[in-house]
Amino acid sequence: MLVISGPIAPVDVPGLCGRVRAALNRTHAELVVCDVSALADPDAVTVDALARLQLTARRLGRHVRLRHACGELRDLIALMGLQGVVRPYAALPRESPWQTEEREPTPGVEEEGDPGDPIA
Repeated sequence: MLVISGPIAPVDVPGLCGRVRAALNRTHAELVVCDVSALADPDAVTVDALARLQLTARRLGRHVRLRHACGELRDLIALMGLQGVVRPYAALPRESPWQTEEREPTPGVEEEGDPGDPIA
């Protein structure tokens, strides 16, 4: 996990991209999760920086996801039309222990229409 705090200035962007590149080169992980909870007063520069981090990761065949993005940051990302690019981290859903078992239909057993039902 990469912790990003701020505010982020335009001169900070190359260093952040370098941190993402280094993190991805150290591991075989498909994903870098960026904790953005410490970002103060997100603005257009912040969103641009996060989009550039995603671009850096994609050039390596990987992805960046945001964790703990505040509402203001999520709104800015959507306003700039980048919600499909700069996406939140979502943990994998846990499988329910109560899921029904799927079975093949028993051969020779078919539903028959009811002769009294005009639709059947």
